[in-house]
Amino acid sequence: MEKARLVLAMVLAVIVIFVYQIMYAPAPVKEEKSETAVTQSDSPAPSTAAAAPQTVPDAGALPVAAPGTEKDIIIDTPLYEAVFTTKGAALRSFKLKDFRTSLDPDSELVELVHTIPGNPLPFSLTFIDSTIPVALEGFYHTDSSSLTLNEADQPKELVFTQTHGGIRIEKIFTFDPAKYTIQLDVNVKNLSSSTIQQNAALTWFQYDDPFFNRKSGWWANFSGEAFSHDGPIHFATGSVLMTNLEKMKAMEHFGPNISWAGYESKYFIAAMIPQRPALTTLSIGRDDNHLVSVQMNGPKNLIPTNETGVFSYTLYMGPKDYSIMKALDLNLENAINFGSWLKWLAIPLLIALKFIFQYVGNYGIAIIILTILIKIIFWPLSNKSYKSMKSMRDLQPKMMEIREKYQDDKQRLNQEIWNLYKSNKVNPMAGCLPMLIQLPVFIGLYKVFLCAIELRHSPFFFWILDLSAKDPYYITPLIMGASTYIQFKMTPMTDPMQQKIMLFMPVVFTLIFLNFPSGLVIYWLFNNILSIAQQYYVNKKQ
Repeated sequence: MEKARLVLAMVLAVIVIFVYQIMYAPAPVKEEKSETAVTQSDSPAPSTAAAAPQTVPDAGALPVAAPGTEKDIIIDTPLYEAVFTTKGAALRSFKLKDFRTSLDPDSELVELVHTIPGNPLPFSLTFIDSTIPVALEGFYHTDSSSLTLNEADQPKELVFTQTHGGIRIEKIFTFDPAKYTIQLDVNVKNLSSSTIQQNAALTWFQYDDPFFNRKSGWWANFSGEAFSHDGPIHFATGSVLMTNLEKMKAMEHFGPNISWAGYESKYFIAAMIPQRPALTTLSIGRDDNHLVSVQMNGPKNLIPTNETGVFSYTLYMGPKDYSIMKALDLNLENAINFGSWLKWLAIPLLIALKFIFQYVGNYGIAIIILTILIKIIFWPLSNKSYKSMKSMRDLQPKMMEIREKYQDDKQRLNQEIWNLYKSNKVNPMAGCLPMLIQLPVFIGLYKVFLCAIELRHSPFFFWILDLSAKDPYYITPLIMGASTYIQFKMTPMTDPMQQKIMLFMPVVFTLIFLNFPSGLVIYWLFNNILSIAQQYYVNKKQ
């Protein structure tokens, strides 16, 4: 019985994760060929049809763009290198200096802009439902040719201007060398002789590459391979909504009360945060040529003659790092998919892991230390469980006698077994419940190891070079399986069926853990080792 409850507790842990992945994991998404699905350099050559100019969703009838000369402006900061263009005063490239597409130190920097020739670029600006419409890709003027910001520099501005159809537009980007956020202020001055109404629409455009392989099926969800979401995401009225591009059939509209919106991959996000979310709506669409638009609309401004209307946004382009995003106080940290029902546990575990890392400098060691601390916290419960299992084992001979004596009277059999438990002060559930209580911790850590960018490309020792990825040689899962077998073997069973389960379950656990993040396997392995030591101690002491 005691072994059956141990097996039950561990099987329940797997079932909980399995069911959670099946029910709550996002729909199939693009495989990240080099750790980010938005890396421009990873894309194959687009087809001729895909390279054709795209229709801008929900942009309304726009005038012909004013002529001009296209020029690139390079922004160089300690955190990123960005390239803006005078065509639309839009963003052509945004590379993160601290993140590469693979473990190779010479691999490409992570690129957040994914586009093809002929497509409009991110942060393009138009005016829908406005008195004076403005072409999406009209040319702007700027006096800047480049901006370089060092760590000690104050924020610097890049100003684009365009005069068109009775208004003068200024797009002012303000860069802070110490932040992934960029301030965008759009000033619209009314040069006409009457009051006008302007409604700005700021759009992030993304090419949804149809050539990426897409993984699907229960195993992809269960192993975490398809767990990350790649596509539009927004936060409104306290909830996060991720758009499934595969299921989109038409333009989708949301709002008002849009706190932020953007485009995400597993570890990175480009987000637009409006100054007035209560008056902001959102339109998300994808056309036949795989152009995705995340368009932030409003608010509407009434601008008298010679007055200026202002539209302000905060732009975030960077890692989905909980500490960085939380410090912004913009609710952006909700983009990290820790899960709704165990988020309260996953976040403290991540904070604890990062705290330990400050002192040891290796997340693998930090995981082992965290495992020890968790084991200490649950030590009394585990002791109670092991003692109960030992007591149950000691009662096995008497239980076998009762079963033989009352095998034809089930009611009397159950009553006598209960009397045996009661007379020996044994609680049959005491061996199971403490283990079930620990399941949320395991699942919380599972979410942390899947989502935390801190573990991306973070090495442990020897062959484990990325704690967020599976063990490439499957060594740690095999050792973990062996430790599970030892843990099961430490409590010999007289029931042949339970003995078969004892031999079978370590194999099942090993197969399941093969594709889990190596950080999670290390946690479970050392938890097993500590549990074996604790169980040995309890058995010897009693």
